[in-house]
Amino acid sequence: MDYHRNYRPCPTFFVEEEYGMESRIRQERQAKQEHEKQMARERQYVMADELSNLTSEQLRDDVLSHMLEMDNQTLPDVESIDIQTEIQWFMRPYLLDFLIEAHTAFQLLPSTLFLAINLLDRYCSKRVVYKRHYQLVGCAALLIAAKYNDKKDRVPTIKELKSMCCSLYDDDMFTQMEWHVLQTLGWSIGHPTVDAFLQHAVLDDAYDPEVEHMALYILEIALFHRDFVAKLSSELARAALALSRCILNRPQPRHTHWSSQYDSMTLVALSQQLHQPSTVVARKYASAHYSRVSKVMEHFLNRQASLATYARCTPPVETPIESKPYNGEIGLATPQKSQQLTAIPHGYLTPPITPDNEALVHAHTQMANHDMNRGMPTVHHGCSPSPVPSAEMQYMNSEAYQQQQEAMYMAQQASLQQFPLAPTHMGMSQTYQGGM
Repeated sequence: MDYHRNYRPCPTFFVEEEYGMESRIRQERQAKQEHEKQMARERQYVMADELSNLTSEQLRDDVLSHMLEMDNQTLPDVESIDIQTEIQWFMRPYLLDFLIEAHTAFQLLPSTLFLAINLLDRYCSKRVVYKRHYQLVGCAALLIAAKYNDKKDRVPTIKELKSMCCSLYDDDMFTQMEWHVLQTLGWSIGHPTVDAFLQHAVLDDAYDPEVEHMALYILEIALFHRDFVAKLSSELARAALALSRCILNRPQPRHTHWSSQYDSMTLVALSQQLHQPSTVVARKYASAHYSRVSKVMEHFLNRQASLATYARCTPPVETPIESKPYNGEIGLATPQKSQQLTAIPHGYLTPPITPDNEALVHAHTQMANHDMNRGMPTVHHGCSPSPVPSAEMQYMNSEAYQQQQEAMYMAQQASLQQFPLAPTHMGMSQTYQGGM
């Protein structure tokens, strides 16, 4: 009882409750202000996009002409890279695999990768690069390209690049190489990359992410090959876009469109390098973020290979040659007998076609009369012809037909034994001796 009588509430209880309400109100007010700022920022983005679209439609031709001019001015020289003393072309895929993995890890823009490779090739065109510094030059080019294109929070730090290089280079070496690359290129970093021309080519088309991802996949494969180092970005972009549309069975644009004016030789050269892509690039474009276009490409190539194998194994279809009637020309055609084939209702095969009986008997009669006039006995030249069945003759079974053929053969042998053979034109007489 004394406990309840002497109980007094703590005076700080109400103070804490009031402080909690004030902090909650303050948080709600801050959240409202942040929401209003976000909405205002979104409205600014929408207005900027609308103004940009209006400006791009009006200045699209001027922008394209400027991009084409810059594309010619910022191309690397392949012949200068060929005369490098230490770095060779077989080292290029290893460095590109490293840069692509770093580019993917930092989630940089696609244009950053293509710009970094352009800076690397342009530097190698003007400076002698040692083998031990090749990776350092690639990291410096990636760092410059990221600072030029991406947001500040996406740009890799020197410590991160040093960690990816397994601490092979010091911090000062990255800074010195970055400055040396910029000085060598005359601080001229801007280069219209292939993805910029690709975006310009699909500006008037409906958005098709699979086609764009396939074109980017083809363009990244082209980075590994020497033949495309000195190619214009505009030519590569248009050829890769046309090839991706062919692979995905998409319609090509009309002939008046800028993207339809691609180089067929460049397209063929790109298609010949699709069979063995880099493992890093194939794994990158096998993700759902890039529409799994590497898997689509693999299925397409396997289907094309199977069709080519089937075409090689299938014999060609021979077109029947139509025989022409013989008109007495020498060496033009062989005399052909008109085919008078009788239908076979029971499926038995007919004997080979022989000359008509009447014509053959008439020829034998003339030869016999000629021999009698010369005082020679009548000779049967060879075997007598097999009879041609008349239209009224019924088809016999195989046993009856065989018996008939045996009887005919015996009659022919008996007739040959009665008469000697006629002398030959060389004056030699031959007598049939009863056997062949």
